[in-house]
Amino acid sequence: MKVVLAGAYGNLGSDIFRELVDNGHEVIALDMAQRDIGVSPSRFVKIDVTDPKTLEGVCDGADALITTVGLTRGSATLSNYDIDYRGNLNLLNEAKKAGVRNFVYISVVKADTAPDVPMVHAKFLFEEDLKKSGITYVIHRPTGYFYDIIKVFKPMIEKGKVTLLSKEPVYANIVSTEDFAKFIVAHITDENKTYSVGGKEKYSYEEIAKMCFEAAGKEPVIKRASPAIFDMLAFVNKLKKNGKEAIIRFSKWTLTHDMVGDTIAGDMSFAEYIRKSFEK
Repeated sequence: MKVVLAGAYGNLGSDIFRELVDNGHEVIALDMAQRDIGVSPSRFVKIDVTDPKTLEGVCDGADALITTVGLTRGSATLSNYDIDYRGNLNLLNEAKKAGVRNFVYISVVKADTAPDVPMVHAKFLFEEDLKKSGITYVIHRPTGYFYDIIKVFKPMIEKGKVTLLSKEPVYANIVSTEDFAKFIVAHITDENKTYSVGGKEKYSYEEIAKMCFEAAGKEPVIKRASPAIFDMLAFVNKLKKNGKEAIIRFSKWTLTHDMVGDTIAGDMSFAEYIRKSFEK
């Protein structure tokens, strides 16, 4: 198949890219910049999803489009509605114009439950438009990725204290991007499906923190904070207009809600990933 991959050089995108190539697919790589990930596309196109002109013709002759596009950092000039919603809508319109048969979208678990969290709600809005578009779709709702959780916990472990928000246990079955990429490529031609995808191991955030402390050779120190602190931080950053409000609201949401997918992808162990992450 000829597959257009938007966000081809991100963390998840690069794993999807390699999996597509390993399965013999031709890849048209779309991103804001190209980097060396060990595989090469048949064509690379530098794009800005907010500018439809940069997308013209990228889907010509393609069988499928996979998009991992989403705003994951703070921006004072762009919002999740600009990127996750309208940016992906621009990709969808281009795919429809070119007659692409299959459209695969990477969303987030429970995307339909958080209208007050822009990083989630923008994805849900696009899901709804995709379902009504008439194109054959697959929507993947991952629970979170190994590297993202370690990125959050490792600095706290290094400082000797982990702060959690909820008094009650909050659970997640995080999935590796490698396993998730295999699942995505294996289901690229499914018809009008939505999958909530997680890994094989389910842990509470307290259990994850304890495993991180153990891997680092430190005694666990786990504190609890009120979620209201995040509301205050979000309000302050909204006033500053620095783009960080959305990230703070997303962080609060993920730390106070179970993030458990009912579709298990792959065999990689999060516990083993934690141990390896602290080896250095």
